[in-house]
Amino acid sequence: METNSIQATDTEISATVISPAELLEHWQGHRKLSRKVIEAFPEEQLYAFSIGGMRPFAQLAMEMIGLAAPGIRGVAFGDWTFGEPQLDSQTPPPATKKELLDLWDLVTEYIDHIWPQIPAARFHEHDNAYGMYEGPIYSLFLYLVDNEIHHRGQGYVYLRALGIEPPAFWDR
Repeated sequence: METNSIQATDTEISATVISPAELLEHWQGHRKLSRKVIEAFPEEQLYAFSIGGMRPFAQLAMEMIGLAAPGIRGVAFGDWTFGEPQLDSQTPPPATKKELLDLWDLVTEYIDHIWPQIPAARFHEHDNAYGMYEGPIYSLFLYLVDNEIHHRGQGYVYLRALGIEPPAFWDR
């Protein structure tokens, strides 16, 4: 049996499987679903409920927020610092669910503002995210999405443990 080996060529690299606009739509679909998970939590449980030593979901949501804001700036401009909005993965959650959702929406608008400024070729450049994660931009970007999916999954477990039906995972 013959094995096909795949080698990347300039032609293959320039082939588009998904456009930047479609990639943004995919990410924003995940963010829309993660927002629904935040909304599903009773406020007191959002800040207090935990299983097995995991952080409460408000803290997990803040990690998603704190990676997305500097992450989009890093993807676009190579600036992986925690500038405006002044957020990072250690920023404590705001005091209320409404404020948390407002912050989520602010970052969503920020992403929509920055995304069109990313040249398509940027996704194949190499960078050093946060001074410690080296790789191509597309890989660093996919980590942001994967991290969100991972923490949203924890939120689903929390909601089920609280007797709350989580949003359908495919409803993005």
